[in-house]
Amino acid sequence: MSGIERKTVLPGVNLSCVYTDKFKNGLFSAYLMRSLNADDASKNAMLADVLRRGCTSLPDMETIEARLDELYGASVSAVMRQIGETTAVGFSSFFADDRYIGRSEKILESVLSVTGQLLLDPVTRGGMLNSEYVSSEKDNLCDRIRAAVNDKRRYAVTRLRELMCADESYGVNPLGSLEKADKINHVGLTRHYRHVLEHSPLELFYCGGAEPERVEAAVLDAFAAVPRGDTERCDTEVRIDCGQTRTVKEKMDVAQGNLAIGFRLGEIMYNPDYAALSVFSAVFGGSPVSKLFLNVRERMSLCYSVGSSVDRHKGVMIVSAGISPSKYDAATEEIFNQLDKCRRGEITEEELEAARKYVASSLREGADEASVLDSYWLARRMDGTDCTPEELAALAECVSAEKVTEIAESVKTDMIYFLSGEESAE
Repeated sequence: MSGIERKTVLPGVNLSCVYTDKFKNGLFSAYLMRSLNADDASKNAMLADVLRRGCTSLPDMETIEARLDELYGASVSAVMRQIGETTAVGFSSFFADDRYIGRSEKILESVLSVTGQLLLDPVTRGGMLNSEYVSSEKDNLCDRIRAAVNDKRRYAVTRLRELMCADESYGVNPLGSLEKADKINHVGLTRHYRHVLEHSPLELFYCGGAEPERVEAAVLDAFAAVPRGDTERCDTEVRIDCGQTRTVKEKMDVAQGNLAIGFRLGEIMYNPDYAALSVFSAVFGGSPVSKLFLNVRERMSLCYSVGSSVDRHKGVMIVSAGISPSKYDAATEEIFNQLDKCRRGEITEEELEAARKYVASSLREGADEASVLDSYWLARRMDGTDCTPEELAALAECVSAEKVTEIAESVKTDMIYFLSGEESAE
């Protein structure tokens, strides 16, 4: 793999190509980049699903699937991703590399053509998006929003974000609210679609064995009709300070308590070292070799599950744990105790080496999956770096204990959120 080639191919349209002969399939994705906000979140969340229902030349799912079957079982899926306070909505396509097929029709060009038509030429009635498709996908979105509460651990993290970042875009649920979603109709969604298509940055990504020049030519053919106006920026606000730690406890009909603790990464975000942040996360709670997993869960049995995740774009870390309500105080105390150990530099060489290997191995293994590379390079596009997975893995292997300690010292506790059953004592 020879890294990535990036190029602006049309106004506000960027193409990133990873040329590799590692895979026998190609991947192509197209993302409209939107700033996350409460007014548009639900419309963004359902937009790609509506567009995926049909275009002028392939007006329904049946004809779309028939065409994809002709292309050796290619697939085009509606996708939504979140990077910091930016939402990426669009399509991801998998298809056979035509080098291994030996047929006259070029699969790459045909799949990009289908993807471009779905994005740019949706089936309409009276100039508006198909009302039946919009109504159906609205119902699906409302069901997804309602069902989110069923995964209590994820729900607790969502509530933490909503409360901790109540005056920030980061606190907005990417699916939006049930109230906003229920009010969407085909007229309003059509207006939103037209605005999004004209003013959003369009990020295109290809990974496979076709030369970048061929991919660019196919893109220019498939996306030539994209309307372009003033491109809106997509930024993420990073807050360094958070003030006094807040604690919120809520009740629900649950048997297991769900603890979520939100942190700000602090001054380290002025000049973030992404390799070091990854190793710090693996040392503290973001891996099976972490202090939280090996001590809070395995050695002390204070929780059923525990882990941490770092959003390096937003500068936020979240610890999530499933615990018995009776162990709330002990589990919370030990989570902070393990963070304090990192701050004091109480990190053994074995812990550090295991964390380095975990991060490096994860990056290298991810480079063997086109879909992981898609997510990886989209994130790099947003943070403005071009470090390859292999390069980042090599940097991770060199992270020192002192650097991990420096990051831990910068971390500030913002909010503690606890979701427990009605019968649990405060």
